[in-house]
Amino acid sequence: MRFPICITSRRVVRVLFAAGLSAGWVTASAQSHHVAPVQPVAHLEVDTSVIAKPASQGLYGLMTEEINHSYQGGLYAELLSNSTFRGNWMGVDNWTEVVRGDAALTAAMDRQDGPSAALHSGLVLKVTAASVGNEAGLSNSGYWGIPVRANTTYKGSFYAKVDGDVGPVTARLINNQTGAVAATTHVDLGGSGWTRYEFTLKTGEVKTSANNNLELTVARPGTLHLQLVSLFPPTYENQPNGNRTDLIEKMAAMHPNFIRLPGGNYLEGDTLKDWYNWKETIGPLVDRPGHMAPWTYWSTDGFGLMEFLKWTEELHVEPILAVYAGYALRGEHVKPGKDLEPYVQSALDEVEYVTGDASTKWGAERAKNGHAAPFPLHYIEIGNEDWFDKSGSYDERYAQFAEALRKKYPQYKLIATAPVKVKAGNEPDLIDDHYYKSPADMFALVHHYDDAPRTGPKVFVGEWATRSGSPTPNFGDALGDAAFMTSMERNSDIIKIASYAPLLVNVNPGAMQWPTDLIGYDALTSYGSPSYYAQCMFGGHIGDEQPQNSITGVDPNARFFYSVTVSSDTHVLHLKLVNATTLDQPLEIALKGLGAGAHEAKLISLHGATFQATNTIADPMAIHPVDGVLRFAGAVVKHTVPAYTIEVLDVPVK
Repeated sequence: MRFPICITSRRVVRVLFAAGLSAGWVTASAQSHHVAPVQPVAHLEVDTSVIAKPASQGLYGLMTEEINHSYQGGLYAELLSNSTFRGNWMGVDNWTEVVRGDAALTAAMDRQDGPSAALHSGLVLKVTAASVGNEAGLSNSGYWGIPVRANTTYKGSFYAKVDGDVGPVTARLINNQTGAVAATTHVDLGGSGWTRYEFTLKTGEVKTSANNNLELTVARPGTLHLQLVSLFPPTYENQPNGNRTDLIEKMAAMHPNFIRLPGGNYLEGDTLKDWYNWKETIGPLVDRPGHMAPWTYWSTDGFGLMEFLKWTEELHVEPILAVYAGYALRGEHVKPGKDLEPYVQSALDEVEYVTGDASTKWGAERAKNGHAAPFPLHYIEIGNEDWFDKSGSYDERYAQFAEALRKKYPQYKLIATAPVKVKAGNEPDLIDDHYYKSPADMFALVHHYDDAPRTGPKVFVGEWATRSGSPTPNFGDALGDAAFMTSMERNSDIIKIASYAPLLVNVNPGAMQWPTDLIGYDALTSYGSPSYYAQCMFGGHIGDEQPQNSITGVDPNARFFYSVTVSSDTHVLHLKLVNATTLDQPLEIALKGLGAGAHEAKLISLHGATFQATNTIADPMAIHPVDGVLRFAGAVVKHTVPAYTIEVLDVPVK
C-alpha cells in the first residue's frame, strides 16, 4: 500500500420444500412486511459429478504491518508506550514525572550509557528529595490507556543501574481518574551495573477500566538509570513477550492459511537505512535497537521476526516470507550487482533462520532464540510493490535474488512484486497484485481475471480491500469484498493465494494512519467489521474442487455474484451468494446428481440495511452472521437472497 510521505439481525429460518409445497418463494428477511419488487428468477445449475477445475484451499491468508498501531498498541501485548525512552524535541515521549509532597527530581536522557550496544542510552532520574509518602519517579499511560481487570496478573520488568541507596522501586497500577491503586509491589535493587529486574502486579476485585497508568517511584534520594521498561497482561497461551488473546482468536475465526510477513511498506522503510533488517529484530529485547517505521512512529522491534513466526504457529499457518530487495519508499534503490550482494546474503540467511535445522548457522541461532524446530515455508516474496520503482532496476534486482534463492533453495516458489523480464529459470512463480477500491470499483473488478491467460506466473493478491468506511469497513465494503472473493474463488486456478490488508487498527483518535481496516480495537476490547465476518464466512467454507456450474436469468450488470466449490473429503458443496442490489433475488438452484429424498443445508447469512451500516467499538455486533437451516426435497432448491445480503449455503452432496 502507499500513502502520502444498527441493524436488525437476520432471523433463523427453517424452510421446507416438499412435494406440493414448493410453489412459493421464501426469503430469510425478517424486516419487510410489504410486497417489495423483486428481480426475475435466476437459474443456477451445478453438476457435482463433473469437476471443472481445482480450487485453491490455500486462498485466504493474513497480511499486516506496523501501521495503525497494529503491533505496538495492538497485537503485541506490551502495555507500555515507548518502553525504550525514545525522545523528541519536547522530551521523552509518553513518560511523565511523578513528584509527591516535597519530593524533588530531575530527569534527563544519557545518550552514552545504556544496558547494551543496541540500547546505548537510558533515562536518568536524579532524586534529590524523597521519603515514604513523598515519592518521586515516573509514569506511563500505555497506548491510550492501560487495561486493568479484576483478579489479573501483570508481569513487568526493567533494566536499572543505581547510584546510591535509592531503592526499592515501587510499581503501582493507578486509575487515572480516581487515583485508586489497583495493584502494587516493591522491587529491590541489588544488582551491580545495569541489571534486569522483574516484578508482578496482581489486581483484586477492581472495576474493569482502560483509564490507568503504571507508576515506578522511589522513596529515597539517589540516582536511578532506567531502560526497557515493560508490562504485559496475560497473553495468548501465556507466551512470554506474547500476543493479545482476543485478536488471535478473531484471526483464527477467519480460517487463514498463511501470514504474509513482515508486511508491505514496513519491509522497505522510507529510506534505505530504514529497511527491515531482520537480524536486529531477533534475540533478547535488550539487543534490539528498533527502527523508524514508515507510518510515522518508532518500532521497538519487540515484535520481531521470531514473534512473527510464533504468530504463524499460534494460528497453525505458514509464513509467506517477504525479503528486502533493495528499494525504499521515497524512491532510493540499491544498485544491482556488488552493492546488492549484502542484501541478497541477508535474504539467504533469513530463509535459513526460518527453515534451517540446528546444524546450520542461522538455524542454530533460531534454536538459541528458543525455537529448535524449523518453520514450514513454501513461498518467498522478493520485495514489495516494486512497480513504484521508476528507475527500472527491479528486473535486475529481482533476477539477482532469484538466481541466488533458486540455487540454494530450489524447493520454494518465488513471488515477484511486478512483472519482470528475466532469463529462463529465474521467472517468478507468482506475481503480487494489489487492489484498493471503492465498492463500485470492486464490483467492476469481479470479472477481471475471468479471461486472464492461464499460462505464465500465477497470481498472489497480496493486498486488497474495498475502502469507504472508517476506521473499519461498512456493509457496502463487505459487499464489495464478498463480490471480489467470489471472483477469486472462481479464478483460483490462477489466483492461488490472497490476503486482505490492512488487518488491524487501534480505533483511538490519533492511532490510525490508514482506513479501512478489518478488525478494530482499543485497550480493552476488539470487534470485527462487516467485512471481517464476510472473510470468516468465505474462509471457513471453501472446497478444493470447482464443479461445473452456470447461471442464467441474471442481468450481467446486476450486482449479484456467486461462487461454488466442493470439499472432496467431506462431500459438501459450498455456495456463496452476494446480493449487492436493493432488490431481493429469487434463485432456483438445480443440483444435478443429488438424490430425490429430503435434504438439509446449512445457511449462514450476513445482512445490512444500507451500505453505510457498520459495526463499531461501542456496537460491535450490529452486523454479524446468523445461522439457519434450509430444508428441501429433490435436486432443486428454491431460495431468495434478500437485498444487501451475503450468504453461504453448505449442501451435503453425498
